[in-house]
Amino acid sequence: MTIPVLSVSDLSTSFRVGGVWRSVVRGISFDIAPGETLAIVGESGSGKSVTALSIMQLTSRTSSRIQGSVRLNERELLGFETMREIRGNQIGMIFQEPMTSLNPVLPVGFQIAESLMLHCGLSKSAANAEAVRLLDKVRIPAAASRVRDYPHAFSGGMRQRVMIALALACTPKLLIADEPTTALDVTIQAQVLDLIKSLQVEDGMSVLFITHDMGVVAEIADRVVVMYDGSQVESNTTEMIFREPSKPYTRALLSAVPRLGSMAGRKAPLRFPVVNRETGCSDVPAESPDTVHAGTQPVLKVSGLTTRFDIRSGLLGKVKGRVHAVENVSFAVQPGETLALVGESGCGKSTTGRSLMCLNEPLAGSVELDGIDLLKLKGERRREKRRGVQMIFQDPFASLNPRATVGAIVAEPLRANGLANRQDALALALQLLRQVGLSPDMADRYPHEFSGGQRQRICIARALALEPKLIIADEAVSALDVSVKAQVVNLMLDLQARMGLAYLFISHDMAVVERISHRVAVMYLGEIVEIGPREAVFGDPQHPYTKRLLAAVPVADPGQRNRRSQLAADEIRSPIRAADYSPAARQYRQVSTDHIVMEV
Repeated sequence: MTIPVLSVSDLSTSFRVGGVWRSVVRGISFDIAPGETLAIVGESGSGKSVTALSIMQLTSRTSSRIQGSVRLNERELLGFETMREIRGNQIGMIFQEPMTSLNPVLPVGFQIAESLMLHCGLSKSAANAEAVRLLDKVRIPAAASRVRDYPHAFSGGMRQRVMIALALACTPKLLIADEPTTALDVTIQAQVLDLIKSLQVEDGMSVLFITHDMGVVAEIADRVVVMYDGSQVESNTTEMIFREPSKPYTRALLSAVPRLGSMAGRKAPLRFPVVNRETGCSDVPAESPDTVHAGTQPVLKVSGLTTRFDIRSGLLGKVKGRVHAVENVSFAVQPGETLALVGESGCGKSTTGRSLMCLNEPLAGSVELDGIDLLKLKGERRREKRRGVQMIFQDPFASLNPRATVGAIVAEPLRANGLANRQDALALALQLLRQVGLSPDMADRYPHEFSGGQRQRICIARALALEPKLIIADEAVSALDVSVKAQVVNLMLDLQARMGLAYLFISHDMAVVERISHRVAVMYLGEIVEIGPREAVFGDPQHPYTKRLLAAVPVADPGQRNRRSQLAADEIRSPIRAADYSPAARQYRQVSTDHIVMEV
């Protein structure tokens, strides 16, 4: 009989809240065999992450209580005093939020090298060389030059790759991966999953994989544990969970998974089914009304947008190169239309959105809002015109002031622009909270008192405060579980139908993009390589990069597990170019009306 690498028995975790012990995880039991992958799935708040933190004993000793048994290679860990020997060495962990897990004042290479020197006894030079190799292994472009960069210099997806490199540094026997691919685009996600699987083959590593992405579960897991409200609802092999789920909640989770190709033959966006935890999906998703006002003046017209960032040798040193983040980007968005901007992490999607808001000052091009170029305006005139476009940022918690109440946060744009006094602004804020499905009673709470989905609704309410015509949604649903994602997307579609909003929907989730968008623009290395109607881009992609993106989307079907084995693993080119770089001329060819492919 094979001895499990990890054996968890009757694990229960409680937290002291207001002097009372509150149970958040109850009676969880499972084993993980050598080389096996066990996935724990469930919605936000189900207790998945607390289970992982309890195994690693990373919960507070003063305000938490862990009971049961956790054995690593038959060695009891609960109550074990020297967990430092275990963490990062025998058990590696990829945390859900990389920016809060990486030290912001230390280069990423040093943080990886530090673990290697501490646990593996490597010299400083050997550890630094290994750090470069690990960054290259998780496909960080120009790893040798980026090893000295700090976490803030990386995109969200790249920071997650750094965390993966750090967790794998000492080749642990067990890897706990807490939502490791949430912030990654589909191609990098596919490569990371392939990397984890290859390490399992090479080193016999076991994986505890925590996720809400059922497509990833089908791709990587051997067995699945389904959790709800701190309890274990169902446990079985992956094939049986997908083919014959025994519990209504499991069936509801599977039915809410967006599936690529579900929009064939439909023109307008389609609402998501919402999980009913008792019976499964309680509604039949309705197709949204056609809100696009074709033939009218675009609400946004972008021409030749170019944004670059200088790389200097030191704070004020000589420019030694430039990051060509956005290069000659052009597109238009009609009133009531959703244009999705998709591509890999680091391709320039978020920089494009920030450049449109003038949060990053573009080097060249024009950004016309209702026919007026924002880039030609200065000071108060630009600020006044910019009210017509608002942004929902990628991380709702980081974009909300933790020291202000939700009511004050939503009212702030009104007060900052002199549109209402304190009392009137707060009254309007209460209406906006109600409009996005939150109770006005919540206005006195602080951001940390809300779930991720609720925080994203608060960000939407704040974006609506100035009655914009266009909202830029930067990965607005990427970190949300399937049911909360469905609720937020449905809310955005309802607001679009009711208010005629236009969206620039920045995302790497191709299944959501197919469901919500009217048109799709594909970015690669700062340039749009293909743009056209959703049905054309998804049904008949013309550019090889678009085909690669679509081929990398995980399918919630264990029977197609090896479908992506032939996925191209070409090295991601770096957007960093030497200071004297002169880009070669590129030629465009018209494929069909409004379906353009750029030759690269």
